[in-house]
Amino acid sequence: MNKTLVFRYLSKMTLAGSLIFLLPAAVSLFYGEYNAAFSFVVVGAGLAVLSLPMMFSKPKTNDMYARESLVIVAILWIVFPIAGALPFVISGEIPRFIDALFESISGFTTTGSTILTDVESLSHGMLFWRSFTHWIGGMGILVLALAVFPSSKDSMYLMRAECPGPQVGKLVPKGKNTAVYMYSIYGVLTVVTVILLCAGGMSMFDSVCHAMGTAGTGGFGIKNAGVAFYDSAYIDGVITVMMLLFGVNFNIFYLLLIRRFKDVFKNLELRVYIIIFAVATLFIGANIFSIYGAAGKSLRYAAFQVASVMTTTGFATADFNLWPSFSQTILVALMFIGASAGSTGGGFKVQRLIIVFKNTGKYFKKLLHPKSVNLVTSEDKAMDTDTVHGVHSYLGIYIFLIMVSTLIISLDNKDFTTTFTSVVSCFNNIGPGIGGVGPMENFSFFSDFSKIVLSMDMLLGRLECLPMIILFVPSAWKKKF
Repeated sequence: MNKTLVFRYLSKMTLAGSLIFLLPAAVSLFYGEYNAAFSFVVVGAGLAVLSLPMMFSKPKTNDMYARESLVIVAILWIVFPIAGALPFVISGEIPRFIDALFESISGFTTTGSTILTDVESLSHGMLFWRSFTHWIGGMGILVLALAVFPSSKDSMYLMRAECPGPQVGKLVPKGKNTAVYMYSIYGVLTVVTVILLCAGGMSMFDSVCHAMGTAGTGGFGIKNAGVAFYDSAYIDGVITVMMLLFGVNFNIFYLLLIRRFKDVFKNLELRVYIIIFAVATLFIGANIFSIYGAAGKSLRYAAFQVASVMTTTGFATADFNLWPSFSQTILVALMFIGASAGSTGGGFKVQRLIIVFKNTGKYFKKLLHPKSVNLVTSEDKAMDTDTVHGVHSYLGIYIFLIMVSTLIISLDNKDFTTTFTSVVSCFNNIGPGIGGVGPMENFSFFSDFSKIVLSMDMLLGRLECLPMIILFVPSAWKKKF
């Protein structure tokens, strides 16, 4: 482990991260919320000061490998949520640190689960901060830093460690340029969302907060009733479409920009993603027709909730706790499937699901025809064996951690539906679950210990386990690995 290089990178990222606190401070000042502004300035200045001692350390070698990048990512994703929790505590708007940490981790990991019983009691600055953490966490803290920092040969190592999905590919030859392209597309789509929401009568502040929550597929609301507060079919439609777009692999948008339309239409993951959304919407729409009494209204609510859960955004326009069990079961299944690889969404990922099904089919073909040669393909190309094995390994870790977390959370003695879906929701970075953690409920009733476990689930899910696990493996810190 090149520890000096690790700490040098951490100092650079922390220094860059200290600047993000200036924006919510400015928003707080604009609304005359000086206490909130002070808390953001204090935390930002503190991060900047802490980063300086490590900045001038000179590593013997600048070689970075996978384990260094994994450790850097894991540490940053612990440091930033801790720093992000401090403004809540310093301002007194969320006085308990455990609650503030849960809220901050939920924000940065784009989960959207909350311990707040009255969201509207927060200041404008804090409401903006909650949504802003979604926007930063959606694309990634490191990807943002890589877009700003000078180009480095280590960029792709860092991006692979942070970006979700079984594969991370370059859009353009240099990792820095890839980060710039990704954040440019991300930024433009966010601005488009703001404009469309403003056109529907939503205020500028509300539009910006909802756009950042939609872009990061996070789902923190600024109203106690969530998106349902606006009671607008237009706003529901805009957010539904934009959630689906942010749940698409960002490589697709780049292919559209360079006019490689054939490659877009050939993309199997995109086709499966759209089919899952359409089928789930139709099934749930038909199932809840008796509740709403109109096909249009039923499909409107069904499409919004399917898009929200599938992209792991977590916004709500209806209390699906009141929907039939059939609809709830489909939503729970969608919680596991999640969005596309290379998107801002969470979950197991559609691409991994495709690989698992293809590899299972290959296994059965091999049983029937032992001498046949069967390859798992992606876009008409044979998939790397390590990638296929990695998907199945991740599936095993994924199921194991959800089972262990559910067992631990069950010590709070809540009903099984609440316990299980709270873990599934946090691990897949969704936000609401079913039962006591439904779309109109919150996580405040859990014990502090359970909140810590659920917070770890959010981090494990956002980083897809490996960086967080490697951080606590003693051998990873040795000079020779």
